Amino acid sequence: MATIQDVQEAVSGVAQGVGPQVVGVSGGRTSGSGVVIGKDRVLTNAHNLSGVHPRSGNMPRGRSHPRELTVSFADGRTAAATIIAADPEKDLAVLEVPTGDTKSIQWANGSANIGIGAPVFALSNPGGRGLRVTFGLVSGTERSFSGPRGRTIGGGIEHTAPLLPGSSGGPIVDDEGRFLGLNTHRLGEGFYLAIPADDVLKNRAEALARGDAPERAHLGVAVAPSHVANRLRRAVGLSDADGVLVRGVREGSAGAQAGLREGDLLVKAGGRDLKTVEDLFAALDSVEAGGSLEMDVLRGTETSKVTVVFSSEE
Repeated sequence: MATIQDVQEAVSGVAQGVGPQVVGVSGGRTSGSGVVIGKDRVLTNAHNLSGVHPRSGNMPRGRSHPRELTVSFADGRTAAATIIAADPEKDLAVLEVPTGDTKSIQWANGSANIGIGAPVFALSNPGGRGLRVTFGLVSGTERSFSGPRGRTIGGGIEHTAPLLPGSSGGPIVDDEGRFLGLNTHRLGEGFYLAIPADDVLKNRAEALARGDAPERAHLGVAVAPSHVANRLRRAVGLSDADGVLVRGVREGSAGAQAGLREGDLLVKAGGRDLKTVEDLFAALDSVEAGGSLEMDVLRGTETSKVTVVFSSEE
C-alpha cells in the first residue's frame, strides 16, 4: 500500500469482503457493533449490553426493565437477539441472532503481521447506523487496560484507525480481511485498543457461543493500590506496607461475610503477595466458583488470617 490509490482499493476491498459480517448492536444503555463468528452467533463487547437481561443470567441486572436487543446487518436487515453468555470481566459476549447467509469472519490465528507499523482496517456499524471502514496503523502491542469491572485485560493491540462512538465490538482486520482484534476501548486522542483475535479469544468466544459463561470469584470490595494505602497509613502514624487497600465492602458479599472492613490492607491471598490490584485479581481468578481463599489482612499493626468462602452465585 505505497500510494493513496492502494489504500483506497484496500479499504474498498475490505468493505466488500468483511462489511457484511459486521453488525450494529442496540437496545442496551449504550449502542455498539459486533461481528459474525458463526451460524447465528455474533461476538461483541459485554459493555454494549448493559441493561439487557441475558438468557444465562451472568450479566449484571440494573434497576431498569429488560430491554429488547436488536442486531442490524449491513444490508439493512434487523433482527431481535438474545445474549447466550457473557464474560463482563473480559468485556466479551456472544449473541444469538438469525444471521441468514452471512458468512463468519476469518480468524487470523497468528498468521498475520500485527507488529508496530502494520496496517489495519477498523470496521463498525455503530448502533446500526451503517457500515464504517477506516484505515490506521498498529501503534503498540501488549497494551493492558481495565475492563468494565476493573480487571486488567492484557495483550491489547493499540492502533490509529479512527472510530466513532458505538464502534466497540467491531473488528480490526488486515488487508486480506482476516480478524486481528475486537475493538473495545478508546485510549486518549486518536488511539484505540483492540482485544487480540488470538487462540485465547477464539476459545473464549466458542465457549460463550455454547453458553459456557465463566464463573469467577468476587470479593465484593472496592480496592485501592499500595501507594494510596501508604499515604493514608502515614497520615495516622503507621509504617508503609505492600498490599491492596479495602476502600469499601458491599453488604452481604463474600468479603463482608469473612469480616473484611474498610481500611483493611490485603497483603496476601492464597499465599501470593499482593503488591498490585492485578495480583488480587489473579488470586481471585484461581478460585473456582464455590471455593475459598485464605488471605492475610493487616488491620492497623496487627496481621490476621481470614478465609473467604465464595458462593457459586457470588
